Amino acid sequence: MQYTFQNAKVYAGGKFKDKCFHFSDATADGRRVFSREYVVFPGFCDVHVHFREPGFSYKETIATGCRSAARGGYTDVCPMPNLDPVPDTAAHLAEELSIIARDATIGVHPYAAITLEEKGETLVDMPALAPAVCGFSDDGRGVQSEQMMRAAMIQAKKLGKLIAAHCEVNELLRGGYIHDGEYARAHGHKGICSESEWKQIQRDIALSRETGCAYHVCHISTKESVDLIRRAKAEGVNITCETGPHYLVFCDEDLQEDGRFKMNPPLRTPEDRAALIQGIVDGTIDMISTDHAPHSVEEKARGLEKSAMGVVGLETAFAAVYTHLVKPGVITLERAVDIFSNNARSRFGLPVGEDFTVWDLDAAYTVDPAEFLSMGKATPFAETELFGRCVMTVHDGKIVYLDEEALT
Repeated sequence: MQYTFQNAKVYAGGKFKDKCFHFSDATADGRRVFSREYVVFPGFCDVHVHFREPGFSYKETIATGCRSAARGGYTDVCPMPNLDPVPDTAAHLAEELSIIARDATIGVHPYAAITLEEKGETLVDMPALAPAVCGFSDDGRGVQSEQMMRAAMIQAKKLGKLIAAHCEVNELLRGGYIHDGEYARAHGHKGICSESEWKQIQRDIALSRETGCAYHVCHISTKESVDLIRRAKAEGVNITCETGPHYLVFCDEDLQEDGRFKMNPPLRTPEDRAALIQGIVDGTIDMISTDHAPHSVEEKARGLEKSAMGVVGLETAFAAVYTHLVKPGVITLERAVDIFSNNARSRFGLPVGEDFTVWDLDAAYTVDPAEFLSMGKATPFAETELFGRCVMTVHDGKIVYLDEEALT
């Protein structure tokens, strides 16, 4: 089948150009021609997702995660290692790779853990794991020992691999589960202070400067984190970072007594949100990652205090950023391509290829999690209006997502 988009804006050479765009797949002969305006992006890349397999397939699987990602325009993702078993040895990693080889419909590039069982006590055999992974991370847990993180960075530097860090000082958490701000105090909740995040980033910046390790900071949420990373980049430290769409749109003033507003790090203050947006604008923040973290309905139905940490995001991420940053003119569509695709691929050494995703940016809709292809349904974007609908995603020459109803 040949698909022809007569009025397309196609990203090429760093710019969008008006042209007629053709794609032929391996299905039956025929031709479909579309006259409405569509935008053709390079396939998106998310370096921070949780596909829950092996070990937690009741939350998500490689297969369902890939379908969810493709619906969001993603053709490459990097799943985190908080699995069972943790990919901390060659044998454990082989279990995950076997499922990926069997079920993945897009590019899936796993992390290995930094420490055995992500306990922060014993460094994994990094040389044995390095050839098969995109980087090393103990995501979900901050590496508490400075000595351990230094050793990991030295090894990663030798191997040419990234350390991707979930930054959290355990002794500063004090049982918190939402931001330590006005909402927490007004509603009797235990708060997580901003220092618990930025203090460990500060430590790791010094270690990256010392070792020369390529260091990537996961899901930053505070204004102090943005400032530290901005200054580190100016000094020449080998550092990149990401934030999530929810931190750019929501803050702790938007909290409700609902598990779909609970994630780690938490939604912070309006001032933090403004600093994150400025970080996107000026390039301090390199990429958008969803931290797509599906849980069962039961695990997310226990309110702010007792629900599991984590929300899903692959199917709303680009539309959220387009609606709240691109459409109002805060960033350009070209900058959106950088933060959703180019920068992640460059930093993590992931393939560019010929993958692409086609979007109708004029489509407006109300987010209904029941329609998600992910097994996870908890999102702060539920019942909000977004613009931008993915109509086709192509990976390795194959259509991995197609919205027949939206194509007109």
